Amino acid sequence: MHTSIAENLLTFLRKNVVMCVALLAALITSFIVPVDSEYLGYFDYKTLACLFCVLAVVCALKDVNFFYILAEKVVQHFKNLRVCVLVLVYITFIGSMLIANDMALLTFLPLGYFVLSSTGKQKYMAYVFILQNIAANLGGMLTPFGNPQNLYLYTKFEIPNLEFMEIMAPPFVAAIAIITVCCLILPAEKLSLDDTPPKLDVKRTAFYLVLFALSIAIVFRGVPYQIGLVVIFIALMIADRHALASVDYPLLLTFVFFFIFAGNMARIQPVVTLLSGLLDKSTLLFSIISCQFISNVPSAILLSGFTDNYADLLVGVNIGGVGTIIASLASLITFREYHRHNPKKTLRYLGEFSLLNFGFLIFLTVFQTVVDSLTV
Repeated sequence: MHTSIAENLLTFLRKNVVMCVALLAALITSFIVPVDSEYLGYFDYKTLACLFCVLAVVCALKDVNFFYILAEKVVQHFKNLRVCVLVLVYITFIGSMLIANDMALLTFLPLGYFVLSSTGKQKYMAYVFILQNIAANLGGMLTPFGNPQNLYLYTKFEIPNLEFMEIMAPPFVAAIAIITVCCLILPAEKLSLDDTPPKLDVKRTAFYLVLFALSIAIVFRGVPYQIGLVVIFIALMIADRHALASVDYPLLLTFVFFFIFAGNMARIQPVVTLLSGLLDKSTLLFSIISCQFISNVPSAILLSGFTDNYADLLVGVNIGGVGTIIASLASLITFREYHRHNPKKTLRYLGEFSLLNFGFLIFLTVFQTVVDSLTV
């Protein structure tokens, strides 16, 4: 019996490596910054509520085979791998502009999985997931609500709408170009479904899509997240308890632990002093570097107190979203989704992830540096 418990624990730890790392980071910094009332201010409760709502509704849509049937439509219409991947990545890219990067990935990664798995093209899953991840992180940079760090900086510095878009337009266009090239290098292999998709339960699907629309309304502040959370929870308790049981709770805990880590880092004076000095040298460069270690949202919150150069900070924490696996919390969503489907290929995924992400990071950093030098 003890052996069984140990084996189950080991399996759980292997499946949730990132959560365990986040927990360790939170615990270590908690020894430096003892737990007090300020910890309650670390958490972005709206983000956690939105994450739970979208995860739950996506699980419900999976239960009625919505993504499988949608994948069938994509395959039947576009018919080859290159174009299908281009469509998947662009949908994620555009989705991140409208519903934020985290929500875009939660919505469209399952679609990518079903397109590839139902056509026997699982060997491309890592590459496609990584491109969807990059598209989500970079697609959201153009709008104030596309990425969480954008909304924070947009509000804090009261950046005019037109100026915001002017600042972000050059890296946004560059990102579109390189993402497109990465999609087009895939082979134009013909796609066909391995089996016959099940029929769609129209009534249940329509109900779940209404719940999904409610989730999006929460993101856009059209509905208070407290009300939306209660409504969605009760609705799924009645309609599909399996969806609630299927929610990726370790992912939610990963976000919680990273909030604690980032909040504690912002209260460690030597860290604050170091960051202040580095920002004086180059806000763009060091905001990008900061993201690689404490993620883009915490970096935006932390660094905004030490510089008035919001233009470079804004670009830096958006470009900085690509790079390491923790540069953007959205990347954790992609990693968890891939690991769930391919637990034995995690190291290979991380290698491919690092190669592509750092390639994007270097290209966009050099590009923006050149743009800045031409506009001085």
